[in-house]
Amino acid sequence: MKKDLTKALFHLRLQSSELSILFVNNRRMKILNTRYRGIHKDTDVLSFPLMEEGLHHVPVMLGDVVVSVPKALQQAKEFDVPFYDELLRLLIHGILHLIGYNHEINAYQQKKMEKKEKEVFDAVKKMA
Repeated sequence: MKKDLTKALFHLRLQSSELSILFVNNRRMKILNTRYRGIHKDTDVLSFPLMEEGLHHVPVMLGDVVVSVPKALQQAKEFDVPFYDELLRLLIHGILHLIGYNHEINAYQQKKMEKKEKEVFDAVKKMA
């Protein structure tokens, strides 16, 4: 996973940047989602950027990405994809949030983020 996340950061031109990753269960994710977003349910991934604006090409601590492992496993089964691929997709999704992408603003931003997520995922899979 570390190797593939390094590839993702390289593709985003953030190879000098750092981030923190936390894997949790659904119960802990629900607590975090409630506390920080006011949404009383679990979710698959949360991101906590350390910077207000998305930064590109700057060595910086980007922030924290929290992933629910049980949710990732459930979604992998639902989408009929390998668990590792779903976990990687969620981590890429979280990283994109850290650098300013936000699919919750409107349909255009959602499509923009989905396109970038696929681009980064595909690039990581192609890198040797």
